[in-house]
Amino acid sequence: MKIVVALGGNALLQRGEPPTAEVQRRHAGEAMAAVAELAVEHDIVLTHGNGPQVGLLALQAAAYSEVPPYPLDVLGAESEGMIGYVLEQELENRLPGKNVVTVLTQVVVDPDDPAFGAPSKPIGAIYTEEQARKLAAELGWCIAPDNAHFRRVVASPQPIRIVELGAIRTLVDAGALVVCSGGGGIPVMVDDRGALRGVEAVIDKDLAAELLARSLGADFLLMLTDVPAAMSGWGGEDPQPIRHATPTALRELGFAAGSMGPKVDAACRFVESTGGNAAIGALEDAVEIVAGRAGTTVAPAAAAVAA
Repeated sequence: MKIVVALGGNALLQRGEPPTAEVQRRHAGEAMAAVAELAVEHDIVLTHGNGPQVGLLALQAAAYSEVPPYPLDVLGAESEGMIGYVLEQELENRLPGKNVVTVLTQVVVDPDDPAFGAPSKPIGAIYTEEQARKLAAELGWCIAPDNAHFRRVVASPQPIRIVELGAIRTLVDAGALVVCSGGGGIPVMVDDRGALRGVEAVIDKDLAAELLARSLGADFLLMLTDVPAAMSGWGGEDPQPIRHATPTALRELGFAAGSMGPKVDAACRFVESTGGNAAIGALEDAVEIVAGRAGTTVAPAAAAVAA
């Protein structure tokens, strides 16, 4: 099968860990072991999150006061290149002879998207409320609660079109394992003259992965995270894993906007628009999820019901 694999940002940097290159490379090696195992039998297109990394780059940019901080589209490109390099190298070490290519990917958004008026996408480190409010006052950030902590939040518009889609398709057709649309892609808009311009935003990685999978005609969309499945009754006394569901059944359950919600939305969109299957689950279960023996599988078949 042709599978688009979306890797959560926490696969490289887990909550509370120091954001060092060494820590992230170690996690990248662990993550790419699972992806490489899938790539033995399937054609893989890999995308990934970048929330912790782009937030760190934003802090570093703000710390140098001699020039204005770089905008988020540029920082997104930096993080896409940095993460792509590490993932590409780890994959090449595990798949000798396989062409692995990272493509810096621009994704078109609508400048009138209402998300620009309501920043909601968390990026970067976690802070106490006092720290967050101080940074907001100093740097002009929007902040919001994140469980017991606070984080910077930025606009997260809907992805519309992948600029480099033709190049990605050519590489995939030639047998390459392509790493692309990292962090949801570099957000750009098309101006009145038809020229591309970067915008201050971060696109949701899972929604961009769905657009990528649909645009490439993928057979399967796989979203890997740090939980074994989507859960019904999450936050209650007895949450239960959802093993199989239709988009209709899954949408009725409701999921948190800041965590599982975008993954469920992306899975439902892909199944509804293509008739293919999507799945959500833990990184270490990647092969078992594709085989239907782990995770949450979202399918159009009438037999797939929430359980």
